[in-house]
Amino acid sequence: MAKKLKITLVKSTIGQKPAKRATVRSLGLKKINSVVEHEANPAVLGMVASVSHLVKVEEMN
Repeated sequence: MAKKLKITLVKSTIGQKPAKRATVRSLGLKKINSVVEHEANPAVLGMVASVSHLVKVEEMN
């Protein structure tokens, strides 16, 4: 079974480039402190890496 990630938006997307905003949106995050769970696959890991300054990531068991 793939690991799950808990992703939390901790910083606003205001002032970010449109591509970064779109990445945050495609992860399913809307407002600050919103939380989503995703499987840890290469696509999600790449998106998280590109917006790592805006999100907090935790591994779930």
